[in-house]
Amino acid sequence: MGFEKLSIAAIAQNKKLYLVVGGAGAAVVCLSLAWRSLRSREKVRVGVVSQLLVHPLKSGKGISVAFAECHHIGLKHGELMDRHWLVVKEDGHMVAGKQQPRQVLVALTSDGGRLCLNGPGMEELQMPLQQPHNPIMDCRVFGTDIQGRDCGDEAACWITRFLGGEIGYRLVHFEPHMEPRRSADQEKLFSQDEKVAYPNVGPVMLLSEASVGDLNGKLQKDVTVERFRPNIVVSDCNAFEEDSWTELLIGDVRLHRVMACGRCSFITVDPETGIISRKEPLVTLKGYRQCQPSEAEIYKKSPLFGQFFTVKKTGIIQVGDVVYRIGR
Repeated sequence: MGFEKLSIAAIAQNKKLYLVVGGAGAAVVCLSLAWRSLRSREKVRVGVVSQLLVHPLKSGKGISVAFAECHHIGLKHGELMDRHWLVVKEDGHMVAGKQQPRQVLVALTSDGGRLCLNGPGMEELQMPLQQPHNPIMDCRVFGTDIQGRDCGDEAACWITRFLGGEIGYRLVHFEPHMEPRRSADQEKLFSQDEKVAYPNVGPVMLLSEASVGDLNGKLQKDVTVERFRPNIVVSDCNAFEEDSWTELLIGDVRLHRVMACGRCSFITVDPETGIISRKEPLVTLKGYRQCQPSEAEIYKKSPLFGQFFTVKKTGIIQVGDVVYRIGR
């Protein structure tokens, strides 16, 4: 049989791909396309989800969970969305964790439609999760306008007393009807349709246990993964292997890597004490985790540790799920 009547059948992941071509030149082209299609659907095991962390309060205490819903705007567990609550000054400007490091000690949880605030030396404060009659505040997060529902005077007094500031603070909540921030306004590597509430830039941050272990091998005192505030922690892989994962499949969830996470002095805050040193592990990371010269415009002198991902397909992620790399 000549090339003019050649037909090719290829099977990729139990799906049949039929290519019918005429002529030798067309056969070569179709074979090439078929091979690319097969390669693009390769699924390679690269690790296992060892921890899932949701941070309902930006700069607040992370909550370790067994499973989470993965939405385009971030992780959700029960009634709590990741980084959907925010401490602001009375003029609406965000209060960053490196400005008030004791924020890392504040645990924001929920119980049956009630929001709970806890912190060392403080009595638990409970309030309704939804407070539709409270005013909406105009806020500023990294120079971008965004709204938040004020959580009331009791919450404001609790936060102000705990942080011990000389000025008053408010607690606000991002609600579904509000307009989120565009990630591209902060970092141009994100597409224009990617949006977040109060996270720095990306909806999901991923880090491997091995990368933290590699860093600890260079430190006098070990640090925990919680210090870096990831959402997804991966085990059973090599240090910094996550830097090369472009597309991931975890359960039904598909993730796309956009950029590395450039680190600042916030990682020098001890998550157990709320004390900021402004030294380690930042100094050590700066010594060996700088970007390539071609990326200096993006990351400046910030060391890179962890990767930001966007959500291409939503679903449920569980601790113990296998992490697959899709494609090459």
